[in-house]
Amino acid sequence: MTHRDLGLVLLAAAGLLAVVGVLVLVGAFGWFGRLPGDLRFGGPRVKVWLPLGSMLVLSLLLTLIVNLIARLLGR
Repeated sequence: MTHRDLGLVLLAAAGLLAVVGVLVLVGAFGWFGRLPGDLRFGGPRVKVWLPLGSMLVLSLLLTLIVNLIARLLGR
């Protein structure tokens, strides 16, 4: 990987992070943490939240993105 390629990858990552940041700002991820499989329980003093369903979806999306980038870069 050349310096130019690394620069392009860093610019793409920064752009993607900026887009995700704007989406979070406008509330596009309101569903996160409320999917089936996300566990919430507790009592009057303690609340426990286990976002199992949300983490599964996030893991799947990140895996697809990384595989797409790897295919585009020819690896």
